[in-house]
Amino acid sequence: MPWTVLSAQINMPDPSIIHGKALPAPELPAGTVTVRVVREAIGNNVTEQEVRLTIGGAPRTAKTDAQGRAEFSKLPAGGEGRAETTVSGEQLVSDPFTVPPTGGLRVILVAGLKEAAARAAKEAAAAAAAPPVRGTVVFGPNSRVLMEFRDDALQVFYVLEILNTARARVDIGGPLILDLPTGAGGAGILEGSSPAATVSGDRVTVTGPFAAGATTVEVGFQLRYDQPDMTLTQKWPAAVQQLNVAVEKIGDVSVTSPQLATVGEVRAENGTPFLLGNGPALAPGATLTVQLANLPVHSPVPRYVALGMAALIMGLGAWFACARRASAGEIRRQLAQRRDTLLAELAAVEKRQARKGGAPSASDEARRQRLVTELEQIYGQLDEVGGGPEGGGKDVAA
Repeated sequence: MPWTVLSAQINMPDPSIIHGKALPAPELPAGTVTVRVVREAIGNNVTEQEVRLTIGGAPRTAKTDAQGRAEFSKLPAGGEGRAETTVSGEQLVSDPFTVPPTGGLRVILVAGLKEAAARAAKEAAAAAAAPPVRGTVVFGPNSRVLMEFRDDALQVFYVLEILNTARARVDIGGPLILDLPTGAGGAGILEGSSPAATVSGDRVTVTGPFAAGATTVEVGFQLRYDQPDMTLTQKWPAAVQQLNVAVEKIGDVSVTSPQLATVGEVRAENGTPFLLGNGPALAPGATLTVQLANLPVHSPVPRYVALGMAALIMGLGAWFACARRASAGEIRRQLAQRRDTLLAELAAVEKRQARKGGAPSASDEARRQRLVTELEQIYGQLDEVGGGPEGGGKDVAA
């Protein structure tokens, strides 16, 4: 799923992990460092905040803008620097960094981490100790149905945000059961979903009780077709707060549905067109019906020829099978997961060094360099697949 506005949102890194870190930003001009200041959570920007940046012993100051970013440009390559600011009496200081010869750096400083962690731990403990209450859940407004075409098959992704708006865990009287459309094949729970979600055949089961807030479940399956028209029907076991349906637009493909109020064309970051439909809320038990017309249908003759050739060149056929293109959305998801793992490892190395004091050991320094190098590669790959951070840094948010 190679687009940002339609695809499942990448989970943002834990603010405590990226606090104070200088992350490579190859999209920035050379010699540029941005410092973003937030309070407790990414997105809670601190504006008009004075930030001090010291490079090679020379201090500079700048104020944060509406996105909480202070920008420093024309810094000397190779200069050793550090960023700092004070928010409500709390001094925030970045880790030391070196200005790269190409591209720039993004630094994030997070205020109130200790208070937020203590509050979250207290709330989580209280919620876990309290017995669940009877109630209901809904599919939140970030839930969406995404469709792509793959070799005479429709690859369908359900990105579901199961919302519990109560302050306590909710027991809905049993598991939440979602029966996928007739003909759904190869269904599976995607990485990043709640461990409470399982799939058997064409049935998705999410066991309760449901914690307060959102439970994320992502499901992928295929619908094969051999005609230019097809209809997808999905009955929802809980209320849907807003309908969001996106279909890859190939040729003259069209989308109609009595439940969709509007259908328009949008483009992914790589330029791929999609038909995006939106509709009002649905009641529990309501059915979404989507009619697809002018689907790309290929003649079976080339397929038979290809099968005959594959019998003669099994090695080449096996290679092509292994090299089949993975979903861009899955690539982004894996890159984001690896990014967060590397950031956590980097933080652990630096915390260990801080406890030891003195110069870093050879093994720690070598490990740190390997982590930074791999992070640079991952951020470059995220840029290539459209997974970069929003606002000149997309989901990195620094």
